[in-house]
Amino acid sequence: MMIEDLKMPFAQLPDAQRNILQKGAVIPAHPLALDSRRQLDERRQRALSRYYIDAGSGGMAVGVHTTQFAIRETGLYEPVLRLAADEAQTWTDRPLVLIAGVAGETEQAVNEARTASELGYHAVLVSMSKLKGKTHSELIDHCRAVAAVMPIIGFYMQSAVGGLRLDYDFWRAFCDIENVVAIKVAPFNRYQTLEVLRAVADAHAEDRITLYTGNDDHIVADLMTPFQVPRDDGIVTLRFRGGLLGHWSVWTKSAVDLLDSIHGADAHHPIDPELLGRDARVTDCNAAFFDVANNFHGCIAGCHEVLRRQGLLENVVCLDPEEGLSPGQAEEIDRVCTSHADISDDAFVSSNLEKWLSQ
Repeated sequence: MMIEDLKMPFAQLPDAQRNILQKGAVIPAHPLALDSRRQLDERRQRALSRYYIDAGSGGMAVGVHTTQFAIRETGLYEPVLRLAADEAQTWTDRPLVLIAGVAGETEQAVNEARTASELGYHAVLVSMSKLKGKTHSELIDHCRAVAAVMPIIGFYMQSAVGGLRLDYDFWRAFCDIENVVAIKVAPFNRYQTLEVLRAVADAHAEDRITLYTGNDDHIVADLMTPFQVPRDDGIVTLRFRGGLLGHWSVWTKSAVDLLDSIHGADAHHPIDPELLGRDARVTDCNAAFFDVANNFHGCIAGCHEVLRRQGLLENVVCLDPEEGLSPGQAEEIDRVCTSHADISDDAFVSSNLEKWLSQ
């Protein structure tokens, strides 16, 4: 597909959603609720959205890795996006940022962006894991084609779950795309994370492109660090303003409280050293939830298991029968749920669960 074939003007991010995104928000990557027959469990899918809304999230990301890319092959892409959009409209009066994942070759990604736009989504997160072997120029053309339909969010996905290696030159060119509004930086690699920040700074795009951490192994450190990047006009300080995270699909109320504490710190109210220690604790939890011991094989099922224990999900079933908890993962989740119970949101979920599950 040629970019010239897309005649529609850029869709712009509405002011309310732009303000939320730029201030920084907790944006959970929305899981998929299935019944024992691997069919969509609409009641629990809605309950998850209600949970994220009442927990204070700034939005939801749907159709992304945590939602399972296979929803496309099973005809669930549009229904799942629609359910979240419905809840965002009817469950709350406050504005939310709705982000849809788009994937596949350019024609598929553009069509998914159009679907998301029709459903009321505000931006799309561009996954390029299916574009292995493409040149940087071809990848940039792909992103431009999607950006001609909707505002886009870049996605640096870690290689262990299918992400491409995207170097500084790619990100520097990506930052020149007019309709880029944010980048989710999630390579789980400090060197590669810094390459993205350097590209944003060198493009003088720090006021237009908001940085969101997807580094589930360094969530708190990313959010607290003032990243200093030298460029031609001096040192530029960049910050991750929020997170768009699979990890934040669980214990979401605690994540909102955490981000509020970080945002509330300033010269007169410095960050409590206790928050510095939280980075290691959150990463320890992530090791269990994301199944680091088995190279992330159970990363989706691990989040499902936490939600199942809280009553939000009925099971840990994934679309792929081969996906599930790894040997020993449940025991690791036992350990971190006990050791870090004070940073869970079990009490919040328990007090609201009946309401969320109501039809």
